Amino acid sequence: MSTPPTGSSLGRDIPIANVEQAQAWDGDEGDHWVRYQQRYDAMTRAFTEPLLSAAAIVATDRVLDIGCGNGQTTRLAARRASRGRAVGVDLSSAMLDRARQDAADEGLTNVRFERGDAQVHVFPPQGFDVVLSRFGIMFFEDPVSAFTNIGRALLAGGRLAVLCWQGALHNEYIAVPLGAALDHVPVPDVGGPEAPGPFSLADPGRIDEVLTRAGFEQVATASLEAQMRLGENADDAVEFLGGTGLGRALLESVDPGIAQRALDAVREALRPYERPDGVHLRGAAWLVTAHR
Repeated sequence: MSTPPTGSSLGRDIPIANVEQAQAWDGDEGDHWVRYQQRYDAMTRAFTEPLLSAAAIVATDRVLDIGCGNGQTTRLAARRASRGRAVGVDLSSAMLDRARQDAADEGLTNVRFERGDAQVHVFPPQGFDVVLSRFGIMFFEDPVSAFTNIGRALLAGGRLAVLCWQGALHNEYIAVPLGAALDHVPVPDVGGPEAPGPFSLADPGRIDEVLTRAGFEQVATASLEAQMRLGENADDAVEFLGGTGLGRALLESVDPGIAQRALDAVREALRPYERPDGVHLRGAAWLVTAHR
């Protein structure tokens, strides 16, 4: 996957380096996250409190949320930074619209949302005390450049607390449906293991290297695991998963009959995980902290 020239734009007069990611997140991917906002927030709920605790936000902090999506973590941070402020940045116009509406509905006045590519976005120098991200940092074309840019926005001694996924095989919520689907459809071309995508930072060694090269110190990585609810039942989970980016990548290149067989196989693979309160599979993440 080639790196587009820094400063290219996507027709909205902002600098964009990650053109392919911007097209996805400001398109079908972002729309899916808006449609299933409550489900996505619930799926990652068990990871959110450890993230916020690691960020150690105090009332006067200025907080930057990278890849804020629909803005839940930004709004939670704003409540903790009650005399400070929280700024969320994301590529998805649809998710940012939802984030702004939810902040207004909650009466939050110390929160702001901006559309931007964090790899090249112009942040105020040393304008923040804390940077956090809940699974929004794995999609950079050049992660060292991205974290260098983000680091410039941190006050000297500022804190970084982010979440990224461990490898796909460590995440049941991906491995189980994906394994079932791949009995019927070819493996999609998603680039190499370090290409932008949910598992680009699955290797803790790479995380340490990237952050160190970007000027961060005291990098620490802790493993977190939690059960994730994919749906009310297997049918509901299959409908949800089929519309995700990975689901579309698997199914769009095959004829409808084969796609349906793949979906049926995923449904049967999820049946053993059905419980009275829904379909639950394990997720595994890295909680990464560092200082500037």
